[in-house]
Amino acid sequence: MLNAIDKHMLRTVAGMHDIPQGAYNIRKNGAGISRNTTANIEIRTKEDKPGIDIIVKPGTKGESVHIPVILTAEGLEDLVYNTFDIGEGADVLVVAGCGIHNPGDMNARHDGIHNFIVRKGARVRYVEKHYGEGTGQGQKILNPKTIVELEEDAFAEMELVQISGVDNTKRDTEARLHKNAHLLLTERMLTDGNQFAESKVQVELLGQDSSVRIISRSVGRDNSRQIFYPRVVGLNRCRGHVQCDSIIMHEAQISSIPAIAAHHADAQLIHEAAIGKIAGEQLIKLMSMGLSESEAEETILKGFLK
Repeated sequence: MLNAIDKHMLRTVAGMHDIPQGAYNIRKNGAGISRNTTANIEIRTKEDKPGIDIIVKPGTKGESVHIPVILTAEGLEDLVYNTFDIGEGADVLVVAGCGIHNPGDMNARHDGIHNFIVRKGARVRYVEKHYGEGTGQGQKILNPKTIVELEEDAFAEMELVQISGVDNTKRDTEARLHKNAHLLLTERMLTDGNQFAESKVQVELLGQDSSVRIISRSVGRDNSRQIFYPRVVGLNRCRGHVQCDSIIMHEAQISSIPAIAAHHADAQLIHEAAIGKIAGEQLIKLMSMGLSESEAEETILKGFLK
């Protein structure tokens, strides 16, 4: 069922060295190829559009669900809608991710729309990794959209990572936080060649004592371009912190345009943004330990994006 390329892609985007324990749904080239549900996590195929519903029972703890997508042929355009309903008091891990292996000269594209409803007092950790490779000239295009609704006392940690090889991406993330809900969103991105990446994040702090922390780290190399638009809106007594850090190299272009808007006297919002090159003293220190300049650069970049 899974060939060597499939297994390589699944390891890269979902950390799967074998079929995982627990609930999972593997999608390849626009179709589901393997699925497992558990007593506490149900996966259903949507009836009105492509995609799945993942229902986590209230109180479920210590379980995970893997839902990777891989494309291994040129000329594909894959669109999927996934809905996650995380029951009250649950605490689970969701591992997603998409890998495109494009062997030809036609483009391959995946658009994934993920809708999270995190119920009262529930916790979820969401890990999404994107990766592209292939010997042909066809582009690898990934356009994820993530919509999050955090009910009272809910918590979500979201790790959104673009590893490498994605020629064009437009990321769109929206979140609404209710009373005492908390969100930690970390985005890490690497672009090189002539790649283009755009990321928009909009968080609305609706409930009293809700909070968000957004951490964006990126590296732009060669002639690649990146644009970031993180925005936090405080509509109650709340806290928000946006931090964007980028390393720029060669002829790359990076724009970081954070925005904060307070609509309540007790909203505490902060944004920070920094773009710069690798510090010379860091390179010198590593090169004095026996690394070449290119090895020193790679070591610094790996640490920065970790």
